Amino acid sequence: MPPETARVSKTNESVTEIHHVKLTVLPLTPERWPDLQTIFKGRGCSIARSCWCMAYRRSGSQAQPPAGTTRAQANKAQLKALVDSGRPPGLIGYRGKVPVGWVSIGPREDYARLARSPVMKPVDDKRVWSVICFVVPSEYRNQGVARALLAGAVAYAKKCGAKLIEAYPVDKARRSHDDFMWFGAKSMYDKAGFFEVARRKPHRPVVRLKAG
Repeated sequence: MPPETARVSKTNESVTEIHHVKLTVLPLTPERWPDLQTIFKGRGCSIARSCWCMAYRRSGSQAQPPAGTTRAQANKAQLKALVDSGRPPGLIGYRGKVPVGWVSIGPREDYARLARSPVMKPVDDKRVWSVICFVVPSEYRNQGVARALLAGAVAYAKKCGAKLIEAYPVDKARRSHDDFMWFGAKSMYDKAGFFEVARRKPHRPVVRLKAG
């Protein structure tokens, strides 16, 4: 089976169709911030509402949030500041005009925690883009949304000049609880053409795709 692909327009818009699931995948920009909030407010996304995709962007101990601010609120504000700076930290998938999923992707150096992770630390010194997590509300799961997001993320990374794309999926015979599947299943990456390059723990491989 050939790897799943998406076509990308000059505006970095990708359109992916997998098993009749057609998604338009777009970078997260300031005007699309409300759509990300809609996704994170969805059913089954409580962890995302706490992390706001900031956990792997930091390394070491965290400063206490300002008085009267929760950790989740501080994380949300930091991600919003990143978006407002003009650096899209990931992509949103739309079914029509409805936002149905999120994927966090960017150059590995954007994710400081990876360098210290016993599972996800660099395999070598090659420059890679990292796929970190997927967020899909419960009502849109098991419909090919994550696979379409991955295809869109690969297309976007290629458009941005990536030569290698790396990910850190879960590889178990039985599916884990959704709360532990933010990294995606290895089988999904296999179908997209990724290959294994390291495995530091039995169920957590490091996989790559040659994009150039």
